[in-house]
Amino acid sequence: MTENDFVAPEEVSYPDSGTVAWKAPSNIALVKYWGKLPNQIPANPSISFTLDACATRTILEFQKLEKPGDQFSFEFFFEGKPKPDFIPKLNVFFERVAPYLPFLRQFHFKIDSLNSFPHSSGIASSASGMAALSLCLLEIERQLNPEMDALYFEQKSSFLARLGSGSACRSIAGDLIQWGKTPSIDKSTDLYGIRYPFEVHRDFKNYHDTILLVHKGQKMVSSTEGHGLMQGHPFAGQRFQQAHKNLERLQEVFGIGDLEEFIKIVESEALTLHAMMMTSQPYFVLMLPNTLEIIQRIWQFRKETGIPLCFTLDAGANVHVLYPQSVKERCIQFIQDELVAYCENGHYICDRIGQGARRMFPQPNT
Repeated sequence: MTENDFVAPEEVSYPDSGTVAWKAPSNIALVKYWGKLPNQIPANPSISFTLDACATRTILEFQKLEKPGDQFSFEFFFEGKPKPDFIPKLNVFFERVAPYLPFLRQFHFKIDSLNSFPHSSGIASSASGMAALSLCLLEIERQLNPEMDALYFEQKSSFLARLGSGSACRSIAGDLIQWGKTPSIDKSTDLYGIRYPFEVHRDFKNYHDTILLVHKGQKMVSSTEGHGLMQGHPFAGQRFQQAHKNLERLQEVFGIGDLEEFIKIVESEALTLHAMMMTSQPYFVLMLPNTLEIIQRIWQFRKETGIPLCFTLDAGANVHVLYPQSVKERCIQFIQDELVAYCENGHYICDRIGQGARRMFPQPNT
């Protein structure tokens, strides 16, 4: 597929008004995407678990304008309140996707979004938010073409979501999504996320992710700024090569269910992400003392028990604790007994691998 394959026909009679809604999950990267090229192209490939409970629900109401203008017409509500500071980012998104959704300037949109988790705290809220919005917009196009192929809908919605937030392209489908061209995966592409095409051992099919909310406030540096810091970074080239190599290593890991090697790759990726931020110019330390304390206790617990529990981090202080279904009870007990004390107000979220976004309404035909 190329960009031209996603251009919609302009001479189409769209409905005068309507309402669509989608719920899209967040995701947690195992091999991290950090650094990007123009047009939201990743500097390195990545792979992620699609989550389930951590999600954004977006309701999109659309009304045809009497006279389309040069600007986009929309209003945005987040958790029931107007959010004017989101408007510039949404304008940029509409500009980027307009060539592929030519009806955008013909309508006024009311966008109403709600997160099931704290915004801007390192749980990829932009990923689930942009994924949900992209699905809603493409749903309008699909109303004129109800025979649209399901694979095309998945690929185009992922393509559109990427233009809003790179990692959003991994929040359309589930359960294991790969994004970014890499030699070890034939169908990999920079344009959208794909379902992982290789065999995955049953141990990785029911993975859990308990998210420890060490800090629920705004991050010191946005992801967009962080990606920009990779330009000219002295270790960028080595980091990009590492990501390709780790994706190649994961093929055997996923195939045979090698939990020990999985832990090595995932934890190394998390620490490398933060190492890149700590060695950029300007530099940032997004981990907090409680983040480090949690990591140390996870290492100690794993050493003493042999239980395959590990951590990963996004670009923030919160800790994602990953473990398979087979050890769920022991891991939850450990988290409650020893780790929750390091969370802000004792807050944490129990999540697990999910199967991707879900249409809320109009309801699919049955």
